[in-house]
Amino acid sequence: MDKENKKKPNPTDVHVGSRIRLRRNMLGMSQEKLGESLGITFQQIQKYEKGTNRVGASRLQAISNILGVPVSFLFEDAPGQPATAGKGFAEDQAASFTLDFCSSTEGLQLNRAFVKIQDPKVRRKVIDLVKALAADDGE
Repeated sequence: MDKENKKKPNPTDVHVGSRIRLRRNMLGMSQEKLGESLGITFQQIQKYEKGTNRVGASRLQAISNILGVPVSFLFEDAPGQPATAGKGFAEDQAASFTLDFCSSTEGLQLNRAFVKIQDPKVRRKVIDLVKALAADDGE
């Protein structure tokens, strides 16, 4: 049984890796570019992002600096942390869904395009359109 546990990545390492991937994708940065900035290969970045390899403290600090976020960003909502007071089960599912969507290719493309829209009225119309399309799809 010990061998099975050794093969499984630690849930915190997986979470930190997914947060690195999320932020890197939000910036439109490749694994290769992040690796170059750190002086390591893109394959090592892949291992960090999958949680296969743990990120050391100094490298974690360097990654957070390159990605422009505090180190705490990489640990937000990590497994094993005490639940935030006032959050219900539905809110946790919604937060997870939102994070999954924002991490997806479509979510990133939609977010990048949406923030480029300067006119608030046009942004509002896009939101209304997406809501209307979602209502048609669900009913």
